[in-house]
Amino acid sequence: MSPLKTPMLALVAAAALVAGCSSMHSAPPAPKAVLVDGQQPIPADYKSWPKFLSAVQRPDAKQVREIYMNAAAAKAVRGQPIPQGAIYVMENYAAAANEDGSLQKSPDGHLVKGKLLAVFLMEKNEGWGQAVEEPLRTGNWIYTAYTGAGEKSPVDLNTCRACHIPLGAGKDWVHRYDQYFDQKKSALPAHEVLASLNAGSTSLSAQDLRAVGTLQR
Repeated sequence: MSPLKTPMLALVAAAALVAGCSSMHSAPPAPKAVLVDGQQPIPADYKSWPKFLSAVQRPDAKQVREIYMNAAAAKAVRGQPIPQGAIYVMENYAAAANEDGSLQKSPDGHLVKGKLLAVFLMEKNEGWGQAVEEPLRTGNWIYTAYTGAGEKSPVDLNTCRACHIPLGAGKDWVHRYDQYFDQKKSALPAHEVLASLNAGSTSLSAQDLRAVGTLQR
């Protein structure tokens, strides 16, 4: 071997050794910061997310609500825990009122949205929510509230927890859990509805059955 090549090979070997040692000691990815109630920012793009439920009617509270979910929440499967990283954003609007105080209704009989009153968030991540005392703990969920103007709300977030606790782990402490999944199933394509019937499903909606009738015509 040429005496000129020997130092060159030694330099290459040394560089490879240094690179290998550097990669072996590289820092692991930083874990996601643990947030607690009241620390969630409002996601800037949440209005582009899919709807969990739309135009939720609450005449008892004189409100209309819009609920958005991020991509992780949209992957939820009925009967299974909602994926970590799930976020729900709920907008609470005042129901518009007539001069006599009665609530306005659209031609389809629904309440009409007025002023945005509040924005509520709930988010789930591994290890979150554990600082909360056991009676108020809802798995890994945390909660944050904003006013309609986008400022932090003074509302006691334990009232949010108290509202979700009765739903229990079976519904992963998410309000309108069954309504969402029932609505999602009713939107199945007709051939999937027919497959469900053939598999012995007995919980299909009237809309599902109409879809089957269309398919079989």
